[in-house]
Amino acid sequence: MKIALVHDFLMQSGGAEKVLETLAAIWPKAPIFTIVADKRWRKIFAGHEIHTSFLEKLPFGRRFYQAYLPLIPLAIKSFDLKNFDMIISSSSAFAKGIKTPKNSLHICYCHTPTRYLWNDTCLYLEELPYSEPVKKIILKIFPYLRKWDIKAANSPQFLIANSKTVKERIGRYYGRLADIIYPPVNAKNFYISNKLGNYFLIGGRLVSYKRFDLAIETFNRLGLPLKIFGVGREYKKLKSMVKKNIEFLGAVSETEKAKLLSETLAFLYPQEEDFGLTAVEAMASGRPVIAFAKGGALETVIPGVTGELFSDQTWEALAYAVFRFKPKNYNPEAIRNFALQFDKEVFKQKILQYVENHYANQRI
Repeated sequence: MKIALVHDFLMQSGGAEKVLETLAAIWPKAPIFTIVADKRWRKIFAGHEIHTSFLEKLPFGRRFYQAYLPLIPLAIKSFDLKNFDMIISSSSAFAKGIKTPKNSLHICYCHTPTRYLWNDTCLYLEELPYSEPVKKIILKIFPYLRKWDIKAANSPQFLIANSKTVKERIGRYYGRLADIIYPPVNAKNFYISNKLGNYFLIGGRLVSYKRFDLAIETFNRLGLPLKIFGVGREYKKLKSMVKKNIEFLGAVSETEKAKLLSETLAFLYPQEEDFGLTAVEAMASGRPVIAFAKGGALETVIPGVTGELFSDQTWEALAYAVFRFKPKNYNPEAIRNFALQFDKEVFKQKILQYVENHYANQRI
């Protein structure tokens, strides 16, 4: 069975890219097709051929690929995959629309239906680093892109959702059923510490939907120690908001992140996520999570066991959850054991079996 891996963009590091890294480890000879790719990914995926689209050759195509939004559907369809038996796409936007050759099987691991087309349009436009006239032009093509997106979602023979939340969205927006395989957490990288610090922790890409601003406002008012790790376009704005009890750590290594997670009183998760890998990494470190009660957190945060939920994205609701939180009420071993069901090795077994079963059924 000759396999090709397809991914939207290799321009940042997040949960979707961790899934692709695991898929690449399962199939070490599979080439990777992506619309544009940052050079560092060629080192990360050493041993894999990485094929990019014509978009990367356009002026500033790699740096400002979002400006070429009308051309991206054409770019993803430009790849020639006729020599592959199996196509596995890792998609939160365009990869699911790859042109599937006749007699080939296409399985899409869907991180979410295209967020900015269906439920986060205003937030997406707000975050784009372009002028208002350019944003208005982009907005005008959204009706076309929604039609394309629905058509693209019907291209794969099978869809895998990364959570119950995403499965429900796939049914709502695309009218399709999906199977669920939770994304991988590399549990061996995380551990239970013998000591706890005196701080709360939040981290990830510094973008607006992750609601770092809410955590900052809350801890500014509470005066409790908060550490923030990560980089992103919101850094300057967020940095200007903080008081002395809040510390920005910037980019941290995986080793540094593991230590921070293992020693925090609790990890904060004030955003709505499709699944929420970083929250589960905190659990793999034996630490509870204080999360907004929506999205993937509802599938992993069990009140009184793996953390606590708060129902409104307001500083008052988060402050009340922090105020009620008692670290001694949680069992680190029980939290870590819960997280182990999402371990990378479990994901590998499930996805490999899923692919092999469907490929075998196709050939009957």
